[in-house]
Amino acid sequence: MQVSDAPFRHVDFPPVDLDIERRDDGTIVMTPAQPLEIGVPNVPTGLARQAAATPGKPHLRERDPDSGDWRTATFGDVKRAADGLTQWLIDRDLAGGGAMLIVSGNSIAHAVIRYGSMGAGVPVTPVSEAYALLGAKGDYQRLRHVVATVQPTVAFGETAAHVAALRAVLPEGVPVISREPDADGADYAAVTGTAPTDAVAASIDALTADTVGAYMLTSGSTGRSKAVIQTHGMIVANLFQGWQALGKAAGWDDVLLEWLPWSHVSGAFSSMAAAIFGGTFHIDEGKPVPGLFDATIRNLRDVELTYFTNVPAGYAMLVDALERDRDLAETFFRKLRLVLYGGAGLPQPVYDRLQRLAVDTVGHRIMLTTGYGATETTSGAMSIYFESDRVGIGLPMPGLSVKMVPIGDRYELRMKGPMVTPGYLGEDELNANIRDEEGFYKIGDTARFHDPDAPEKGLAFAGRLAEEFKLATGTWVSAGNMRMDLLRHLAPLVGDLLVCGENRDYVGILAWPSEAGLRSVAADPQAPLEQLLCDDGVLAAVREGLAAHNQAASGSSGRVVRFAFLADQPNAEAHEISDKGTVNQALAKHNRPEAIEALYADAPGAAVISMTGE
Repeated sequence: MQVSDAPFRHVDFPPVDLDIERRDDGTIVMTPAQPLEIGVPNVPTGLARQAAATPGKPHLRERDPDSGDWRTATFGDVKRAADGLTQWLIDRDLAGGGAMLIVSGNSIAHAVIRYGSMGAGVPVTPVSEAYALLGAKGDYQRLRHVVATVQPTVAFGETAAHVAALRAVLPEGVPVISREPDADGADYAAVTGTAPTDAVAASIDALTADTVGAYMLTSGSTGRSKAVIQTHGMIVANLFQGWQALGKAAGWDDVLLEWLPWSHVSGAFSSMAAAIFGGTFHIDEGKPVPGLFDATIRNLRDVELTYFTNVPAGYAMLVDALERDRDLAETFFRKLRLVLYGGAGLPQPVYDRLQRLAVDTVGHRIMLTTGYGATETTSGAMSIYFESDRVGIGLPMPGLSVKMVPIGDRYELRMKGPMVTPGYLGEDELNANIRDEEGFYKIGDTARFHDPDAPEKGLAFAGRLAEEFKLATGTWVSAGNMRMDLLRHLAPLVGDLLVCGENRDYVGILAWPSEAGLRSVAADPQAPLEQLLCDDGVLAAVREGLAAHNQAASGSSGRVVRFAFLADQPNAEAHEISDKGTVNQALAKHNRPEAIEALYADAPGAAVISMTGE
């Protein structure tokens, strides 16, 4: 059976029903006709509802670091511990001001700290563990910036290393809660064991839609991180729009497994969805990087899923593992109904390989969907909630209006809805410019219709405006769009790449190789990696992919003239790669001046592939 002929496993999506306004200047505004239905006023209330209905149901599970067995916290356990923290914050007059700074990986304790703080009206600010564990070499500059921005009145550091980082940056007198407290810290078990009073329920009842629930940090890819204000109303609006479009079909009230860090909005969203819709959330200690992904594979052998989410880098590693292991593939696909990937990044070849595996294993395709949005839209506010075999960013979910302003053959995206932030903490000047004259948030991305005559087929990502640059000729290069097309043509040879050429005469590419992909085409598949990079079979395949891309490109801004592999990998310590596995293009290029100069040398070395004249 051809993969394209195989049916999709049925997913009971809601109907696509769009109100579409077309204006004389070419602007289009799309709004789902289905109204947004929000079932709880805030996440602590949603958790309380689930704990009352199913107190003994497992809610959170994490691996014991010593035995490797799953440790379980029921909905009742999480609610009791969160209420203890809420009471502790109220008793110490820490509620109603400042913020709870959380330095921790994903864990049961991290979740309890979040829900207990939110219940007390204390906004949570979770930060990447890298700020603490990798930040000492730079005197914790990123962590110091966060402290100066959100001015925490209390903090949580799960381990002794987290506590040490917090002590280095927090003002004297700010209490630090930990499972491994220092002499001046507060013990997590004692804090969460505080006996709750009626003040806890009263505090939760007093939360309004405008009460700040979190300050979530942007990645800082174009400068220092900003603290995005996320209100309780924003958070539940985003969760329930996702539930209406995807969650009921996906099974967010069933069994979940995810690694995405809770310091990032995608990970925070999924864990809170499990809390208010009744899911059993398995905390995956793995990550989509060599070595750490083995933990994810172990967990996928243990936990059968109806719904799975990851980032493009994770799916590239997953399909490699599934192609090698039939038993793993059978476990993974047996109950699977829906797979979610990050909105702008999944290469079509990875999508195609995953579908081929699904058809070979269970006889049908699996619906792949997307969560597209930003920290400023709480999390993903657009998705693919209709049958499609195209990679894209989908359509707005209930409650969101998307304005599409024409730019050449694509559209700039702008968004309005109750899940969109009121602004950034302490950034009045910036806040004055993040919306257009009609109040639409300018997200900074562009898109195209898959089919302009059929908007219901969804949108395809067409690049970030901030990643575009000019050649020396004055011609604009859409780097994000070009990157996606090159990843398609260069699959499976390339894991990711940098589009270079700002103020140069032509576009050049620096690429991180995929070792498994290189071996699949190499003349000598057993050769060491450094030999694979100059293997005749590999170089011929690269030239073929570049030629196919160039043939379809229009103008100098779309054609690649030179290409070279990078010998290193993106440096997480230098913040070149985010917690969710995406590469910071600007920073990665800034950190590789010698590689760029070699790419553009008048007499390039043997490692540089030249496409001049093709």
